[in-house]
Amino acid sequence: MAMDEVAVLGAGMHPWGKWGRNFVEYGVKAARDALNDAGVDWKDVGFVAGGETIRNGYPGFVSGASIASALGFNGAHVGSSYGACASGCQAISMARAQILSGMTDVALVVGADTTPKGFFAPTGGNRTDDPDWLRFRLLGATNPVYFGLYARRRMELYGDTVEDFANVKVKNSQCGAQNPNARYPKAFNIDDVFASPMVSDPLRLLQICATSDGGAALVLTSMEYARKHATDPVRIKGVSTVTPQYPNTNIEMPDFAGDSAFAVAQPGVSYRDSIALRAYEQAGLGPEEMSMAEVYDLSSALELDWVEAIGLCQPGEAAKLLREGDLSLGGRIPVNPSGGLGAFGEAIPAQAIAQVCELVWQIRGEARGRQVENAKAGVTANMGLFGHGSSVVVSA
Repeated sequence: MAMDEVAVLGAGMHPWGKWGRNFVEYGVKAARDALNDAGVDWKDVGFVAGGETIRNGYPGFVSGASIASALGFNGAHVGSSYGACASGCQAISMARAQILSGMTDVALVVGADTTPKGFFAPTGGNRTDDPDWLRFRLLGATNPVYFGLYARRRMELYGDTVEDFANVKVKNSQCGAQNPNARYPKAFNIDDVFASPMVSDPLRLLQICATSDGGAALVLTSMEYARKHATDPVRIKGVSTVTPQYPNTNIEMPDFAGDSAFAVAQPGVSYRDSIALRAYEQAGLGPEEMSMAEVYDLSSALELDWVEAIGLCQPGEAAKLLREGDLSLGGRIPVNPSGGLGAFGEAIPAQAIAQVCELVWQIRGEARGRQVENAKAGVTANMGLFGHGSSVVVSA
């Protein structure tokens, strides 16, 4: 079912890194860049959508208001949302709904984060009914443990190799080296990857994304407003924030087990596959019409799972596309031309927004050094803990 579109008039980012400052600072910088890019005055923004950060105290839980306050309260409506790594997509969806309902013509979407050193850990306190708390305490299962298991699954099911996983990192780093917002703007070769320490077999340090500070923002408007203020604006045509259907038999972080399909048949489409599918349906477009994709490469191996989930090939075929150069810049459909999370790291509420920023810059022809040729449309894919889907389809 095709839905009405909204325009993206502005995109902005605060570079990713480990800056050690308040997350609001990153969000304000990204927001001002997006407003300047759009040519929109802050006082004309009627809605602010913030992706929440749960590791930055009360201001992080009310991130939309925190950033609006730092910009100088202008009386806009505000909303904040949390969906783990899908938080940014939820903020986009909230802003789009406000625009399409006629509540406002101009919305600002912002996500920003300041993260601790090392792997993500559960938030404080003893919560014996919280699966995210329990997986650390009972299993010692940090995020890379899951990434290693997912990689081993690909090796067992499809015959993927450690060289395939390493070459994903090599591919993405070549783009990340050309991205001024990347935390790691360096091109690595396969020897660099194999020389890095083993973290979660078969994945090494360079194949697992870091935790980062950073921010991203978008200015979204109604198409009527955009026609008066811009020429040929980039459009958001579909946004998916779907949940799984029971039974979801795959084990997804932070769970210990999937659902049983003994008594109830599995749905016709798996959860991961459904995420981008719903965005395609809204957009009235399919994967064959995409020029590029930005996907959730928490590890280099996980990128290959997402290549299949967004419909670029059949299950088990992603490594073949990688080997043939189809996923590289200059290939049939470049994946992660931004450099991906491997080049950026995780700034949780910002990353789904940052994916859309990259697609906007690509479609405008502004991605210097990493430009996808003839970029017309793209898709993002991301997923938050506890069943938060995240996918956006963007087009010229």
